[in-house]
Amino acid sequence: MNFIGKTRLFVVGALTATALAAAPVLAADGFDLSPEQANRLRVEKNDKRIAEVPKTFKFVEDGVLTIGISTSGNLPLHDYASDSKTVIGYDVDLAQVVADSLGRKLQLVEVAWADWPLGLVSGKFDAVISNVTVTEERKAKFDFSTYRKDELGFYVKADSKIAALKEPKDIAGLKIITDAGTNQEKILLEWDRQNVAAGLKPIDVQYYDDNAVKDLAVQSGRADAVFSVNATQAYAAAINGKTKLVGTVSGGWPITAEIAVTTRKGSGLAEPLTGVLNDLIASGAYQKVLETWKLSPEAITKAQTNPPGLPKSGS
Repeated sequence: MNFIGKTRLFVVGALTATALAAAPVLAADGFDLSPEQANRLRVEKNDKRIAEVPKTFKFVEDGVLTIGISTSGNLPLHDYASDSKTVIGYDVDLAQVVADSLGRKLQLVEVAWADWPLGLVSGKFDAVISNVTVTEERKAKFDFSTYRKDELGFYVKADSKIAALKEPKDIAGLKIITDAGTNQEKILLEWDRQNVAAGLKPIDVQYYDDNAVKDLAVQSGRADAVFSVNATQAYAAAINGKTKLVGTVSGGWPITAEIAVTTRKGSGLAEPLTGVLNDLIASGAYQKVLETWKLSPEAITKAQTNPPGLPKSGS
């Protein structure tokens, strides 16, 4: 299927009276999963940052900020609401206050994760807000404005006797689930290599494509822990209460990694967006969006344009 066949458009405008009156659909821990999102934070336009956008930058649509976003079932970051068609989540809420700051309506373009680089380069959207980590390889083609820490988490069964998994020696001899071909897998295998070199027991690495199967493996004792994206695991733990966090690791271990708004290289949009994010941090709006989706531990204190990213493979 080509790129165009994988995209869907979602226009986020002013809330109607009906939407405001609708009762929210709440998950077990109070997350609003309704399509209306009546309590979504909105902010005033930021004339200073609007003036910083280069006159040469051509938005996809006049008066609109078009954002590419994945909807791969990763709440609290992004997923479908209770109507199975409206995209909600932290990334959507952040996109909304960024669009508000630039005095534009928000339009979301659903895109498969593997296709966002092509979509951005070809002008399908103005920017991407979809849990994209800053890497040196990506910086060769894109600009970045950081907005969240890239955190990975170790989660165990809620009644597990395991209290902490924070450094290599802690995982020795354990059965741990992770995601193939990811940074978390690389970190886990490196920790295991260090442990074996130090004479400690190796780990048993397990891989499952389905989250329900992962959970079953942990609950049944076939696995001791899951090591994956902290945000999505924290959400699941808050909803079902079956697992608990016992340690976090930067997604760029041993260096710090950050998630960023991604724009076309040299388009001139990155600096205004970084300014918008820092203004949202200063006003407290940024923190409120994080709190809505219980992501406050992943807050940054300052947005940056093109900071050092994860090194290229082999470097």
